[in-house]
Amino acid sequence: MVTAGLLVSRIPAIAGPFAWNKPGNGKISSDNTLNPDLVKSLYNRGAVTTYLKSKNELQYIGMPVGGINCGTVYLGGDGRLWLWDIFNKNQEGIEPKVVEWNKTVQDMGKKVRSRDGACYIQPSKDIRPIEQGFAIKVKYQGAAIVKRFHYDDWEEIKFEATYPIAIVRYIDAKLPLEIKLTAFSPFIPLDEDNSNIPATIQSFEIKNTGNEPVEIAIVGWLENAVNKFSATANGDGKRINTVINQKDQVSVFATFTPEDKAKYADAGDTGSMCLSFIGENAKGICSFQLPFSDTSFISTDGGETAVNASEKLIAGVVSSQKLLSGETIKKDFVISWHFPNVGKRIDIPDARTGHYYLNKFSDARAVADYVAQHFSHLTSQTKLWNSTWYDSSLPWWFQERTFLNISALATTTSHRFKTGRSWAWEGVGACEGNCTHVWQYAQAIGRIFPGIERDNRQRVDLGISLQEDGGIWFRGEYDKRPAIDGQAGRVLGCLREHQMSADNTFLKNNWINIKKATQFIINQDKNSDGMTDTPMENTLDAVWDGEIAWIVGLCIAAVKAGGVMAEEMNDTIFAARCKEYVAKGIKNMDELLFNGEYYIHRPDAIKGRKGIGSYNTCHIDQVLGQSWAWQVGIGRINNKEKTLTALRSLWKHNFMKDVGPFEEQHSGWRPYALPGESGMVMNTNPKNEPHPFGESDTWQIGYFYECMTGFEHQVASHLMAEGMTDESLILTRAVHDRYNAFKRNPFNEIECSDHYGRAMASYGTFITACGFEYHGPKGFIRFAPKWGKENFKAPFTTALGWGTYSQKKTRSKQVHLFELKYGSLQLQKISLEKMDPKEIKSISVIMDGQKIPADFTLEDATILITLLKPVSIQANKSLVVSI
Repeated sequence: MVTAGLLVSRIPAIAGPFAWNKPGNGKISSDNTLNPDLVKSLYNRGAVTTYLKSKNELQYIGMPVGGINCGTVYLGGDGRLWLWDIFNKNQEGIEPKVVEWNKTVQDMGKKVRSRDGACYIQPSKDIRPIEQGFAIKVKYQGAAIVKRFHYDDWEEIKFEATYPIAIVRYIDAKLPLEIKLTAFSPFIPLDEDNSNIPATIQSFEIKNTGNEPVEIAIVGWLENAVNKFSATANGDGKRINTVINQKDQVSVFATFTPEDKAKYADAGDTGSMCLSFIGENAKGICSFQLPFSDTSFISTDGGETAVNASEKLIAGVVSSQKLLSGETIKKDFVISWHFPNVGKRIDIPDARTGHYYLNKFSDARAVADYVAQHFSHLTSQTKLWNSTWYDSSLPWWFQERTFLNISALATTTSHRFKTGRSWAWEGVGACEGNCTHVWQYAQAIGRIFPGIERDNRQRVDLGISLQEDGGIWFRGEYDKRPAIDGQAGRVLGCLREHQMSADNTFLKNNWINIKKATQFIINQDKNSDGMTDTPMENTLDAVWDGEIAWIVGLCIAAVKAGGVMAEEMNDTIFAARCKEYVAKGIKNMDELLFNGEYYIHRPDAIKGRKGIGSYNTCHIDQVLGQSWAWQVGIGRINNKEKTLTALRSLWKHNFMKDVGPFEEQHSGWRPYALPGESGMVMNTNPKNEPHPFGESDTWQIGYFYECMTGFEHQVASHLMAEGMTDESLILTRAVHDRYNAFKRNPFNEIECSDHYGRAMASYGTFITACGFEYHGPKGFIRFAPKWGKENFKAPFTTALGWGTYSQKKTRSKQVHLFELKYGSLQLQKISLEKMDPKEIKSISVIMDGQKIPADFTLEDATILITLLKPVSIQANKSLVVSI
């Protein structure tokens, strides 16, 4: 079997054809041998992933290009905007639908809902509830050529998939022009406010490659969709477009004036929109006419137009200019929106206050004005981050896949209310309330927008969700129970949020509650053997009995994190309590829950295997605690050799070059990987037991047969951390291939609905590839790259700044360079790896041409450099370590 990905990828797809043993009851072939040349190619730097019209790769692309927590606006493969989920419907899935399927899915029969993977087997496309577009007119050699920026109008279109910026190139041999669209919303790591702007920037760059001048005009149009869905009758009110001319800015402001204001006060589509041009030589069009034609470029400047609610009203802005031979010009458009009401499906008091962007903007015109006034800063900083992220020695495809899932923040999965509180579904419109056992996997937000995660920990997990006994409600107000894995993940998250802070303020302010949450975990160990054994909810939506390796290990990691924080708070008594728990837990887990091949679930002594569980199966998360520990630099949770053996067993039993034969033997699974595609399934049954998941026949068993990308990314990050780089890259690439644009939207990793939060575990694989650790309050940073050590380069983020790290080895020395691009970086301790067996004769640290006094110690291959005084690296400055 050959997948579609094999036909379109620059690197061949991982899957097929293969010979399989008969895969019954979770028993599968262990032959996962891959072509060595294919594996080697995964390490190559390569080039940006570029999807082409000529290869039929554009139809499913939907890259989020609105601000974070501002709804969903997709950029399509041809550069048109679509979906437009900005009207606060809070619908389940980007396209609520039920798709007929040939397999039974959980308890739904042969039907697949949005939360079951409808968009995986039938990807959404071309959802355009409002009129919007751009077009160009070119006067050249006595003729006028008019083209929409539309799939049908160009010989070739190329889409470069570099989130948060996309570049779309339009090619037509008849035009002496190079045309490029750069599309994005401001996205600046560490600056969540300027990344939370309800607007998208559409910037056209046009170069005259001919020998004579040409005249060009670009027109953009946008339907006034204010109250479009709530007010549809003539008597409901007037839809109004107003042209506003300002210095270097022309806008058409779209509003609605209702006859009965109270009737629409709470409507999700009550608000305003705005189409703007930033620059000179532009005119506004109050009432733009469709269908599109040559006359669409004609404008009468100024004015206002009003129509009845039942009528369509479209705004337009046109900009014209002569373009000399060899000259390049830019035309910058901004589309902004402002719809204050969150929608009634999110039924909590914070949501009633409206969206977070209300704190800064009164309407869509104010949004447009802000973007125009700060255009240089917003665009330059977004582009600086984009170039910093992709300017790396790591493979292009790897940088794309490990980062792009943070785009879920720019969809209706994620919300932020006027009060400042962040809130999220698990996936678009499905499973409410910042679910702890899902979102604890997401490593991206805590590194890119650490302020958001600090607020989430303090306001939600350690605030409204924290109970007297230390338990954390796992869905906030929506489910007033703790989930044991979510509880542990949130304690680990507290350590990460502390490490990503500039000082100890977060830890000091929250220590009492962090301690309570940690003690709650300790209390769930009823027989005091260091292994959690209290039946509680977990991320597989059931209460499991017994001692479960993946939960036990995760709880040990959390208590170890609690102990680390206790030491920093000089709480020696609690630190000792945590240390004792961890020591007992590690000893007993490795002795009692490891079967010689992998970690297992030991049944409850009384209940046995009556309830659902993973028992003697090979479970994807079996060493999750150790995986989390690498993300926050707290060392070993599981024995190293047993961990490696367990990961090798996962690779042997659970990774499949073609999931088809396995899936054919099972039912109840949701289609997140299809025959011919590669992936790692949740559970397999190497012992070939007749009832591997317990005696109860429950719908949750379907989970065990699935490939869910968040879990796969977690394993990939752990494989990378343990030095199994081949396997890590293969698994990450398998996900990347499944989401090739030929088959479905590359930017929408699906689990329980679209843009699923857990998928942000992918960022963890980037962290472990770099061997990155950071502790802001201690001024500590570490890099220990997993491959390419002699010539390595990658981006990094810290509490107050971000930039590029690189290291090179020559015959005589190794050089490590920290280049800060944004903000500042406080450092006192730097941990690096020795790359040469020769004795270290000296180490020098230089910043801004000045030598910084420093000492160093060497333990095995780890060099720890201690600056005698802390230093602060500022933006556009660097620090160099020579060894």
